[in-house]
Amino acid sequence: MRNRIALIVSCAVAFWVTLLCPASGRESFTPETTIWFDAPATNFTASTPLGNGRLGAMMFGGVTEERIVLNESSVWSGSRQDADRPEAYKVLPEIQKLLLDGKNVEAEALVNANFTCKGSGSNNGTGDSQFGCYQVLGNLRLLFQAATNAPVENYRRELDLKQAVGRVKYSRGGVTFMREMFASAPNQVLVLHLSASRAKAISFEARLDRPERFETASDADNGLLMTGQLDDGLGGTGLRFAARIRVLNRGGNSSVFENILTVKEADEVILLIAAGTDYQGFAGRQNGNPVAATRHDLDLAEMKTYELLRKEHVADYEKYFGRVSLRLKPASPEFVARPTPERILLAQKRGGDPSLAALYFNFGRYLLISSSRPGGFPANLQGIWAEEIHTPWTGDWHLDMNVEMNYWPAEVCNLSELAEPLFALTESMQSPGARTAHDYYNARGWVAHVITNPWGFTSPGEAASWGAAACGSAWLCQHLWDHYLFTQDREFLQRAYPIMKGAAQFYSDLLIAEPTHHWLVIAPANSPENHFEINGKDACICMGPTIMQQLVRYLFGACIESSRILGVDGDFRNDLIAKRARLAPTQIGPDGRIMEWLEPYKEVDPHHRHISHLWGLYPGDEISPFRTPELAQAAGKSLEARGAVPATPAGSGTESVGWSLAHKAALWSRLGNGNYAWRMVCEGLEPAQGMAMRYDGGGGVYPNLFDAAPPFQIDANFGTTAAIAEMLLQSGAGEIRLLPALPDSWTAGSFTGLRARGGFEVSITWKAGQLTSATVRSLYGESCRLLYRDRSVEHRMKRGESITFGPDLKSARNVR
Repeated sequence: MRNRIALIVSCAVAFWVTLLCPASGRESFTPETTIWFDAPATNFTASTPLGNGRLGAMMFGGVTEERIVLNESSVWSGSRQDADRPEAYKVLPEIQKLLLDGKNVEAEALVNANFTCKGSGSNNGTGDSQFGCYQVLGNLRLLFQAATNAPVENYRRELDLKQAVGRVKYSRGGVTFMREMFASAPNQVLVLHLSASRAKAISFEARLDRPERFETASDADNGLLMTGQLDDGLGGTGLRFAARIRVLNRGGNSSVFENILTVKEADEVILLIAAGTDYQGFAGRQNGNPVAATRHDLDLAEMKTYELLRKEHVADYEKYFGRVSLRLKPASPEFVARPTPERILLAQKRGGDPSLAALYFNFGRYLLISSSRPGGFPANLQGIWAEEIHTPWTGDWHLDMNVEMNYWPAEVCNLSELAEPLFALTESMQSPGARTAHDYYNARGWVAHVITNPWGFTSPGEAASWGAAACGSAWLCQHLWDHYLFTQDREFLQRAYPIMKGAAQFYSDLLIAEPTHHWLVIAPANSPENHFEINGKDACICMGPTIMQQLVRYLFGACIESSRILGVDGDFRNDLIAKRARLAPTQIGPDGRIMEWLEPYKEVDPHHRHISHLWGLYPGDEISPFRTPELAQAAGKSLEARGAVPATPAGSGTESVGWSLAHKAALWSRLGNGNYAWRMVCEGLEPAQGMAMRYDGGGGVYPNLFDAAPPFQIDANFGTTAAIAEMLLQSGAGEIRLLPALPDSWTAGSFTGLRARGGFEVSITWKAGQLTSATVRSLYGESCRLLYRDRSVEHRMKRGESITFGPDLKSARNVR
């Protein structure tokens, strides 16, 4: 046994001095930025998420035992593989001929036999294959040795969204205990600080474990080291991982024996936690020795005072989170003082609470900052937080809605840099995607289908019903072009254009002329995961489903404009212009709705969770109440038919999955119907209906505000954040619309810092449902056309100039 203080170099004296005056308690909390509980978490979806983009933690806050789930974004089983069928393209002409002849069921049989991946793919979403699965890193367990059996009093567990700090505080036997934890991006460690109001009050045992493939041993630096190797999907060993904790205690003693770290009678304790893998690929630290890397991380962190570690963490986090704010008047003052799970229930009973939506909006921004940082992996289906070996749907990147939804708030919420991991993933798929394009379609360019992983999987999935949709590459490219529209970054466009061009080349080669109108259509294709009825049978493979036509039209348009801006590829541009003019348009069916398929097929599931045929409304820009009113009206009818209307009675739910509710909210926002958008948000904020995997409904939120698909799936956290932003601000086609879908119940509020296309930042206040002021700042010196209801004004603004407008948009003044 030894006292750690005697071993610390002299510079660490300041470390312990600052521990006597911890930073917690100095901040003022607001209901829009504080998630709190009056009890420890009993399960994962009630615990407190922390993250720095690479490292994640879920803090349960137990009194006698603290469980902290640990994550590292590259902890993936599986390995690189060739899942393409090398001569599948030889069957393509026959598939296309069958589709032209109206024999979709026969064409689908050929797709299932030839146009699925080689091997088991994701093995039905289990990850028990070479495709692999995102996995939990492990668990840090602290077993406390209480000096009394007295009851616990004044328990509070909270997540401070303004500073990205989790806290637990309670009293027992006259002693107040506090834990504070954060995930430091500058120092790449997790930091847990334990303190008490009485000396010698902190005693515990610490262990590191995970469900399989690990070994935990004592570490010479007064800590624990957990190491192991994951399954590569071939019966061998894959990625190596390491997790390491180090204890720094003031007072008392600390010791390590085998796999248990013991602290006895300490006054204060710091646990530093580092983790890593030897992943070598498109992202991450590119370190081949995670054992050495974690030691290095802890050595550097230990040389800093706790106050400095915390200060650097908060400064790094606030440079992102502080760009935007949102305040909405609560439905009732009593709501905001309640613990978050009670606020959720109260909002459901009262038909919604705007202040809870503001909290959820800020939580979405927090989650993106905490799970996606430049140089790292993109946020996956669960961000970076998982407690399982078999994470639902492998915790991968789904390309037919989900990973894109993760990044819907990035641009509008002023977090453009955080989309960089998505761009890196897209860029990395060009090489394997080119092989897939050749092997299946004999096409130029590159393609990605529905699922991907860190190993460069671009092949179709295991079944035609969902895995054959070749939509992923086009949808990912939309984010590249949209990033340029928001940032006007020409250097980025030079990087992005070749990626978009390669995708456009693929789709250009896949187009065929359908026989009725001679429109150009993508074939074979799917409307993601949906089916239709033809000749009395169910089918999913078809020609020219609406989403594919909209995606290709958008992609071709982006490439045409990019080539003009960059002054390159004139012949290619002209070819795209000609083909784009011949693409099958978005059609209105006999029932007045947007048609999901090229023909008015009968729907197998009229309330299907995907609303893919409205991609052109959101996130695309093809459908607009102002530019295409007939299509907009038809889109509204499509939403009504999908059940995306306010439930009766209020709060009874539309029986939809979480991410689908988020998409519906964004769609209604684009249509200018704030009340309907608000109802979708409210239903997405209702208590989740269990953890069992469902496709037909049960969406909502868990006690910690994680989204339920169910089970936990983070996309709706991000999608709803973006939908709320769309209710407040919309931009495109050279216009900025102020409060375009403001719900009646949002009587008063304000926001700052939202971004608009063209390079603008916008801040707005309103009262009694009416705009009171709007401040617009031009980042790049572009023309700005503002619209509010029936009013509009246009200004040519200088770079860096800010102008504040009154409610009539006519009284403007320069502000610096």
